[in-house]
Amino acid sequence: MKIDVLTLFPGMFAGPLDESIIRRARDKGILELGIHNLRDWTHDRHKTVDDKPFGGGPGMLLKPEPIFEAVEQLAKDQTRVVLMTPGGRKFSQQIAREFAAYPHLLLVTGHYEGFDERIREHLADDEISIGDFVLTNGALPAMMVIDAVTRLLPGVLGDDESAHDESFSHGLLEYPHYTRPADFRGWKAPDVLLSGHHAEIAKWRAEQARLKTLEKRPDLLAGGPEKENL
Repeated sequence: MKIDVLTLFPGMFAGPLDESIIRRARDKGILELGIHNLRDWTHDRHKTVDDKPFGGGPGMLLKPEPIFEAVEQLAKDQTRVVLMTPGGRKFSQQIAREFAAYPHLLLVTGHYEGFDERIREHLADDEISIGDFVLTNGALPAMMVIDAVTRLLPGVLGDDESAHDESFSHGLLEYPHYTRPADFRGWKAPDVLLSGHHAEIAKWRAEQARLKTLEKRPDLLAGGPEKENL
């Protein structure tokens, strides 16, 4: 899979995406990652990417010209162009799985007061938000999307089954986990997990996942729009 990012802050991506699972995915050739500076598609000596909004108001807007030029150069026939913006769909594990099926994602990160509306209307295929709060720019949200999508790609995790039994994979939080020692400071791991009885263990895990979700995230069990967004 290929993921390109269009950003004003390419330096922010250097550390997080050079470590751990993302680094291994890149080293294995499973993920091809490109980080591009939006200012490279400007043509004035000040490398201007923003301007005042028509009609007045605070802040500055990202201009359409450099973004259109950059996307038109980087995008291919099967590219999914995604704007990282507070007004987009709230990112979820379901959307991560959806994105993992595309051969090429192009993430366009916002800054200032956002994008000229013509970018949304005529260039973007999707808009994604990571939550109902505002950050300085879209670099951190883009990193989160890259991480969530990459770990779903076949061959990235040591065991591909790991991604199928995590929180949100089946609409529930993940069941509790225990490891050695079986008795730590008098707190014991559940007997069923030590029994070797796989059917009973599966039953216990399913019930614990339901109870944990009911306690911590009942909205996931209730269904409706919140369930789709989380």
